[in-house]
Amino acid sequence: MKVLVGLSGGVDSAVAAYLLLQQGYEVEACFMRNWDSLANGDYLGNPTINDSQCPQEKDYDDAKKVAEKLGIKLHRADFVKEYWDNVFSYFLKEYEQGRTPNPDVFCNKYIKFDSFREYAKTLGIEKIAMGHYASNGIYLGHHYIYKALDINKDQSYFLCQLNEEQVASCIFPLAKLEKPEVRKIAKSLDLDSVMDKKDSTGVCFIGERNFRQFLQNYLPSKEGDIVLGENNQVIGRHQGVLYYTIGQRHGLGIGGVSGLEAGAYFVYKKDVKNNILYVAHSSEDELLYSDTVYVDGVNWIGPKPEAPIRVGVKFRYRQPDQPCLLSFEGERIKLECINKVKSVTPGQIAAIYEGERLLGGGIIEMTYYKGVRNDV
Repeated sequence: MKVLVGLSGGVDSAVAAYLLLQQGYEVEACFMRNWDSLANGDYLGNPTINDSQCPQEKDYDDAKKVAEKLGIKLHRADFVKEYWDNVFSYFLKEYEQGRTPNPDVFCNKYIKFDSFREYAKTLGIEKIAMGHYASNGIYLGHHYIYKALDINKDQSYFLCQLNEEQVASCIFPLAKLEKPEVRKIAKSLDLDSVMDKKDSTGVCFIGERNFRQFLQNYLPSKEGDIVLGENNQVIGRHQGVLYYTIGQRHGLGIGGVSGLEAGAYFVYKKDVKNNILYVAHSSEDELLYSDTVYVDGVNWIGPKPEAPIRVGVKFRYRQPDQPCLLSFEGERIKLECINKVKSVTPGQIAAIYEGERLLGGGIIEMTYYKGVRNDV
């Protein structure tokens, strides 16, 4: 069987390509270019803007070296427009509303498992492969994502918006490997361009940025009041309410304000309309708790339950699964948390599991605590 592997210039995708060859697949590779800093006005907060070679081209060079070493054909595809239209525009729209989006989830949905898959079809290739730490399989006739063996690297959370057709089309060669073993394989193959390369971080396909400055390229800053919610006292000025996250404790700029109780303060509410940032003392962290969460934009694999079911939910990446009762209310999901959960943030993703099996996920829309909505 012929398969097209996404070769990013990193160690995970390189080893994924090698493993596919070992398993007898006819392997071709493709490097995706999804971001153009100059065309997209990515200047502020970009530490590489004046480099002689942009990071993506360095990654492409590394991918070429891997492809040559493994003896596989390397294609190159440009999805800059698709990324802007389907991922980055959504990202900006969410921030503009004061929410905290997760672009990596929609990068997988629209780029890696959609645009890339359609590109593979133009090459006459039906199967794709990625260097994600996840697995897939069939349960009661449906194709599901499952957690990876390496729970510290498990990326199933970021795949919760994939539909069943996308899940069925992909191979995950790293499903049963842990990261140290992946690096060990790369070293044994003398893949010196990637074997010690650091994992990519930052926004998917964009990379590390001074995030506040980066957003200023697209969402101009607008100063406003920082208000102590306890007594509505103005205790400082923020640089733009859009740039802060619920639960944030650092970078508030209120240290040393006279009359404030000693200790840490955190953001618990953002009033975008009136440009006010509300903070509270760490002793009031109950303001961050939720016990009921509503999720919209739901992707669900398999039959929808007709009665409430118990599930595990990740409200953010790397969070242990939180036990919840799930019920559908039309197209929306209601999650009743068995234990109160801290810092559930509108705009973020809720990934829903039954054990190791990923049932689906959606966008956190509203949160409540003790019957009172607490995200407004």
